[in-house]
Amino acid sequence: MDLDVIFVLGCVVAAFSIPAIVSAFSDGRTPRYPALIILIGVIMIGYAVSERPGAYTFETLPDTFAKVIGRYLS
Repeated sequence: MDLDVIFVLGCVVAAFSIPAIVSAFSDGRTPRYPALIILIGVIMIGYAVSERPGAYTFETLPDTFAKVIGRYLS
C-alpha cells in the first residue's frame, strides 16, 4: 500500500474518532474503543511519516489528500 494512502486513511480514521470520544465523555463513559481507533490512526500517520520524513507538512496536506482521492475517483 502506498504511504500516501496510509497517511490519508490514518488522518480520516483519527478525525472520525473525535466525535465518538466527545460523545463518550459527555455521556460519562470511558472512551475505550474510540481511543483504540484514534491510536490506530496515529500509528498509521506515524508509520507514513517515519518512512518518508519531511514529506508530510501542513503545506503538502491538501495536495496529498487531493492526489489520493483523485487516484481512486478517476
